[in-house]
Amino acid sequence: MDTRSPRAAPPGPSPSPRSWRDVRAVVFDVGETLVDETRQWTQVAHEVGVTPLVLMAMLGVVTERAEPHHHVWQALGTDPPRTPVDILPEDLYPDALPTLDALRAAGYVVAVAGNQPARAEHQLRAAGVEVDLMATSARWGVAKPSPAFFARVVTDLGVPARDVLYVGDRIDNDVLPARAAGMRTAFVRRGPWGHVHAQRPDAALADVRVDSLRELTALLLGVR
Repeated sequence: MDTRSPRAAPPGPSPSPRSWRDVRAVVFDVGETLVDETRQWTQVAHEVGVTPLVLMAMLGVVTERAEPHHHVWQALGTDPPRTPVDILPEDLYPDALPTLDALRAAGYVVAVAGNQPARAEHQLRAAGVEVDLMATSARWGVAKPSPAFFARVVTDLGVPARDVLYVGDRIDNDVLPARAAGMRTAFVRRGPWGHVHAQRPDAALADVRVDSLRELTALLLGVR
């Protein structure tokens, strides 16, 4: 038996410019795609009475098991935190706003749609996020990876699924269901899920794999 740790999937080849010219809309996930959740996880660690290191270690275990992230509280033997965790302007990754602004300036329809509480929409706007469509699972009443979530994305955008690129840090919640819905997909390898999921063979199913939104911006602007 080969007991070596699996190697991360290599970066995917850049799609040819011709194959990307018909992308009209780019939709971004929120957590660990636009938002660095380090501060938020640190906050809830202190609330439940463990160190951030312990919480992140157990979150890694839950992620590796492909379990929902809320199972981490059971793994730790603690009650879930009760204090709402907000998105603050400083939580945005440095490349988030420049990416959104550059793509809109280039003529793309740009959207944000992720599994978030309804209040996240106001918080993202307060942080400077300006997009053509802002949506949360709480407001829509349907969450990823449900096909209904991605169908709603297409309906609200008014753009055919084949012309939509969905960008996220998870294979299970982002890449695979968006691909099944007929969208193109971009996998961002950052955050806990991004690094764990990059080790999985199905990471190769993403149309493109990048380590930052800056890389994705360069790819998309290169075909405009």
